[in-house]
Amino acid sequence: MSLSPRFLTFSFSYFAYFAIVGLVVPYLGVFLDGKGFNSGDIGELIAIFTATKIIGPTLWANAADKSGKLRFIIQLGAGLSLALFSLLFWVEGYWPIAFVLGIFSLFWTAIQPQLEVMTLVSVRRNANIYSRIRLWGSIGFIISVIIAGELLVESHPDVFVTLGWSILLALFISSLLLKQPKINIKPNAQRVSIFPKLIERNFILFFVAGLLLQISFGPYYSFFALYLRDLSYPSMAIGAYIGLGAVAEIGIFIIAGRLYYLFGPKVLLAVSIFLTALRWYATGHWADSAIILFFVQLLHAASFGLYHTASIQYLQQHFSIQEQNRAQAIYIAGVYGIGGALGAFLSGIFWLDGEGSMLSFELAAITCLMAGGLACLMKPHKNSNAIST
Repeated sequence: MSLSPRFLTFSFSYFAYFAIVGLVVPYLGVFLDGKGFNSGDIGELIAIFTATKIIGPTLWANAADKSGKLRFIIQLGAGLSLALFSLLFWVEGYWPIAFVLGIFSLFWTAIQPQLEVMTLVSVRRNANIYSRIRLWGSIGFIISVIIAGELLVESHPDVFVTLGWSILLALFISSLLLKQPKINIKPNAQRVSIFPKLIERNFILFFVAGLLLQISFGPYYSFFALYLRDLSYPSMAIGAYIGLGAVAEIGIFIIAGRLYYLFGPKVLLAVSIFLTALRWYATGHWADSAIILFFVQLLHAASFGLYHTASIQYLQQHFSIQEQNRAQAIYIAGVYGIGGALGAFLSGIFWLDGEGSMLSFELAAITCLMAGGLACLMKPHKNSNAIST
């Protein structure tokens, strides 16, 4: 499939999708700070933005299962996300911005689960090809985060909206180029309940560990750019440090398939989580050292890249193709929705406009240690279910 039109269109879609991630996730706090909100308000607004992942993925997964039209749902989500984000040019005040961010995020959640399923089916669930496609998301993230870092930190907050609108337009165009593969899911077909798989011990450990990991990301996603600004890093350096983490991801995505077959999900999940605990502790204590921060940001390869690949492949093993949409929706809703919202809300409480930055990262590290302990309790997955290369 390499260099085929389908490979290129999926790669471009990941590039565009994660370019908007590279703008919104690191710099939404900077945008809100520029609007005059304090850390408590910022934490609440980011929590509202994130909380839509609790219900959004399930709604869109049900629509995908009933219609079988994953491509159309991606296009609908991209188009409506573009329209909602445009409103940020005009709205002011806490509740209008909260409303726009919440509804925008609700439509945005339609995109990734369906894109993941379409991609994995198109590559015949091959971990190596999936990793190569997914690394283009990292490239999009890197380019976006560096450009945005240079333009946003010292600029008017409307620059954030202009950049976001441009990237979302590219994402919508990319969605029009996608071709849906043949998926053996009949619209309106009777579905088998996935509840028995959800209450298996291994899945519960996997789910709660992921939930805690996402809670630990709260200070980083909400305040890291502002944290570096307060430590007197120049705007270009802020974007470069955030982008450095995504650069490290690329190396992991290239070799992730082989690592997965060598070690399996349990080992990779546990290692990535424990390294994330180290990352948060070091960020809270030594981020004022440019050299230490450089090496700490390289750990993003583990805390996001390695964890993401291992978790996606674990879900592919644990659930059948007929269950994938619902499984992805439940995972994103619980882990990224609840975990992300709690992380943002709690970090807003403890951050105290920067005075509580060290404590916030220490609490994040402790949360990761708890998550890593749960991952260690998982039983190794049976090799017979491994995805073929």
